[in-house]
Amino acid sequence: MRIARFVSGDSVGYGVVEGDHSDPESFEVAVITSHPFADPEFSGARLPLAQVRLLAPILPSKVLAFGRTYADHAAELGHAVATEPLMFLKPSTSVIGPGDPIRLPALSNEVHYEAELAVVIGRLCKDVPSAQATDVILGYTCANDVTARDLQRSDGQWSRAKGFDTFCPLGPWIETNLDPADLRVTCTLDAAVVQDGRTSQMVFSVAELVAYASAAMTLLPGDVILTGTPAGVGPMRDGSFVEVQIEGVGSLINPVIAR
Repeated sequence: MRIARFVSGDSVGYGVVEGDHSDPESFEVAVITSHPFADPEFSGARLPLAQVRLLAPILPSKVLAFGRTYADHAAELGHAVATEPLMFLKPSTSVIGPGDPIRLPALSNEVHYEAELAVVIGRLCKDVPSAQATDVILGYTCANDVTARDLQRSDGQWSRAKGFDTFCPLGPWIETNLDPADLRVTCTLDAAVVQDGRTSQMVFSVAELVAYASAAMTLLPGDVILTGTPAGVGPMRDGSFVEVQIEGVGSLINPVIAR
């Protein structure tokens, strides 16, 4: 099931995106009347996907992200592979949706894309064993862990480099029926493929990351976990378009503009 958050006219709501994968023009949004964390109750309204604007599929209380979970990415930045998960936070104010612009801050001259699989938490939880992680996961979406690489190097910690407004694009929807073990993760910058990896290359599994995060803090429904990026990260420029694609989920496209 693909759960989307959308705006139509003056109304913001949730719906289930239905249609034939081979024919995107057939996609419709079946509007639901409640929040996305329970079995959907449908209003009966159906809207063509092309006639609504997709928003970030969820507004998390917090975004927990993990670094250096792919050995090849750690190597390209000159770091050792993490021996235990390396976790950091991105503020909720960094979240934007499909089509929203990534704004390059004046404080950085080296803003990078990072294509990632994102996990959306489905219920309040704490100290979740990795064997039970799937019980607390609502689904998965595409993410771009945008990073001011020069500030990441100079600051010595990552709050500013990872936390600017617009630095966490999410979308296009939450896919609830997915096995995250071996999915292709790609990033395209201005029609050139710049990242191409698989989640099976991750040093830590999705379940291990959920367990690690929940051991540190309570996770709330809608919280998002970013699982790390494969090799190939690099800078974005004013006027570029960046696309993150996750196998089984879909495509997240954002323009890049100077602030």
